[in-house]
Amino acid sequence: MESRGAPLSEPSAPRQVPYEGVWRFTAQAVDSAVPQARHAVRDLVRRQRAPMGDEQLAGLLLIASELVTNAVRHAALLSPQIGVEVALSPGWVRLSVEDGHPYRPRALAADPDGEHTGGRGLLLVKAVVGEWGGTCDVEQTAAGGKVVWAALPLVQS
Repeated sequence: MESRGAPLSEPSAPRQVPYEGVWRFTAQAVDSAVPQARHAVRDLVRRQRAPMGDEQLAGLLLIASELVTNAVRHAALLSPQIGVEVALSPGWVRLSVEDGHPYRPRALAADPDGEHTGGRGLLLVKAVVGEWGGTCDVEQTAAGGKVVWAALPLVQS
């Protein structure tokens, strides 16, 4: 009996896309990190030719600016360096900002109409994420800091 193709017991390999990968860079927790991170994210998405329209890219860059700004403003004393990570996978982009400060921002869970002072940048992040059907959250790191992240489905417009 002749066999054609892979045996039924072997799963087929997942389809890889040319833009797929994870990139990480660090920056000093200073004001100049904000435009540096925004430009690095923009250049990476374009260089990898991720299927993302201009409007969604603008939203992703706004998220990058807000997350890095928060790390610079609120964590710099305990975290002189921040990490920025961009993960591109089939259908998704995830942007993460890591710092060494243990404080978990409440704005990601806050009601925008509630009594909330400060944290408007994270409320803006939630709005952009919601507009594109994505998700965002904050996780603690093993070292005691945190990673604030946002993931968006890739939508070519």
